Amino acid sequence: MVQNLTEGRPLKLLFFFALPMVAGNLFQQLYNMVDTAVVGKFVGEDAVAAVGSSFPIVFLSVAVASGLSMGCTVVVSQLFGAGRIHEMKTTVSTAIISLGVLGLLIMGLGTLLAGPLLQLLGTDPDIMADSRTYLQIYFGGAVFLFLYNTLNGIYNAQGDSKTPLIFLMISSLTNIVLDLLFVIRFGMGVAGVAWATLIAQGLCAVASLLVMLRRMRRMPCEPEKQGVKLPLFHMVAVKRIAQIGLPSMLQQSLVSVSMMMMQGLVNSFGKALVAGYTAATKIDSLAMLPNMNFSNAMSSFTAQNIGAGKYERVKEGLKACLLMVVVFSLLITVIIFLFGNQLLGLFLDPGDTSGAMGYGLAYMHTVSLFYILMGLLFVPNGMLRGAGDMGAFTFSSMSNLFSRVGIAYALVYLTPLGANAIWWSIPAGWLIGAAVSLLRVKSGRWMRKAVADR
Repeated sequence: MVQNLTEGRPLKLLFFFALPMVAGNLFQQLYNMVDTAVVGKFVGEDAVAAVGSSFPIVFLSVAVASGLSMGCTVVVSQLFGAGRIHEMKTTVSTAIISLGVLGLLIMGLGTLLAGPLLQLLGTDPDIMADSRTYLQIYFGGAVFLFLYNTLNGIYNAQGDSKTPLIFLMISSLTNIVLDLLFVIRFGMGVAGVAWATLIAQGLCAVASLLVMLRRMRRMPCEPEKQGVKLPLFHMVAVKRIAQIGLPSMLQQSLVSVSMMMMQGLVNSFGKALVAGYTAATKIDSLAMLPNMNFSNAMSSFTAQNIGAGKYERVKEGLKACLLMVVVFSLLITVIIFLFGNQLLGLFLDPGDTSGAMGYGLAYMHTVSLFYILMGLLFVPNGMLRGAGDMGAFTFSSMSNLFSRVGIAYALVYLTPLGANAIWWSIPAGWLIGAAVSLLRVKSGRWMRKAVADR
């Protein structure tokens, strides 16, 4: 249901607002992990490497979708917090139309360019065919990916993190059932995993769209706007969304580009490292969820309160979020050190400590020590994004990503660390990005960036 984030205790409000986001993303990561586990157990290690080699390109499409949808989230949040419902409805319909069309374009381009992109990453010839098959089928559902990310952002902008959770639960369970059916029963291999993802995402996107359209029809506009015709598409809304969405898309795309560069480095060490790295990043993605979702919650909280003119309340929310990321980061680090072997054993041979399993454990034991740094980067960035301070947000993200890639390549080629340099570069990037973000927050300049007033 719609929730006003401008009233109530920030700590309690943000925790219970972020909790369904964490749960929803857990389900989303669950079916990603099932994808990897099913192909690892029933197809083979080469299939795990094939899915892993495709991941940076998959992430690029997700980056474009989620980056642009963030523009919609921030604008809708600020308009909702200001009580400008008529403008908010136009922004919602404009975003759905725009990003739906863009999803169709990405669908066509991605299907055509799957092979060349994989070659650009230096994908091993032994896994090229499976990687290309997975990627082409995945891009066939790009329009659903774009629609769902847009709708999920709109729900969160209205303070509703529970409705997306329901859709994600249904989608994840559907994906898991189809994974098992297509791969084990029908023997479809990597293609079966890709088709399962496409079908589950499609069902989730369509259901989300139908519920949102119903909600928008029932939500009353402000009294002075009653009876005024509601435009379904407006260029003012496009410009406002673009002011946040394009820098956010750039940031997310840079994440993907950095992942491609890191994947190229990983690929240079051979299939065993690719498989270990792929399995470890699956666990790592799961471990990042609390910090990532507290950041998203902070964006919606900031945007609604800026729309309502409550700047001091935004600062209170930031302190509450930082406290939560410290607690959750420490807890997750302990879990990874206690159960890292068992978690990686879901994807890899537990006895292979000198091969893929050994690489995966080295990654997890190094990176998990620094999850607090990740939280100190993500949450202030969420605040800057919600405030519409996209220049600072993008600069912080670029500082993190470019320093991470530069440090990784430098350590690999200039020191005896070898593959270990890849894991050590990640917390180094977090530290640099967090310093940039926190300095901007402390300056107070983010208070003058409200996009709904532009």
